[in-house]
Amino acid sequence: MPLDQSFVGRTYPATDPYEVGREKIREFAEAIGDANPAYTDPEAARALGHRDVIAPPTFVFAITYKAAGQVIEDPQLGLDYSRVVHGDQKFAYSRPVCAGDRLTVVSTIESIKSLAGNDVLTIRGDVHDEHGEHVVTAETKLVARAAEEA
Repeated sequence: MPLDQSFVGRTYPATDPYEVGREKIREFAEAIGDANPAYTDPEAARALGHRDVIAPPTFVFAITYKAAGQVIEDPQLGLDYSRVVHGDQKFAYSRPVCAGDRLTVVSTIESIKSLAGNDVLTIRGDVHDEHGEHVVTAETKLVARAAEEA
């Protein structure tokens, strides 16, 4: 059964703050094989105008995807997560994520479309720092594959 279009525009409560740590940034940069010194060396980051090390652009996915869990687990939406694949991911930054940031995420269902029997769900995650300033918006597209006919 297709997802209910009335959920488009539904916004979920902000997450608890996530404190971005230097070690988490270093581990992430190492895991993706990016040796940019701005990710590991505070002096290199300061030389570029940042107050501390910055995170690679895709670092914030872990935070926004966890926040999207509120949408995914919403029993009223009725999403069968066992049939979901990750379709697309986009980020629009106001500024880089920096060590020491305390970030919260508000998730909103942007769209629900039905394509060839599959549901395509787009979730927007608006990330703000502890001062309420926008840092990044993440757009996560999930595809719930149609149930197979018996």
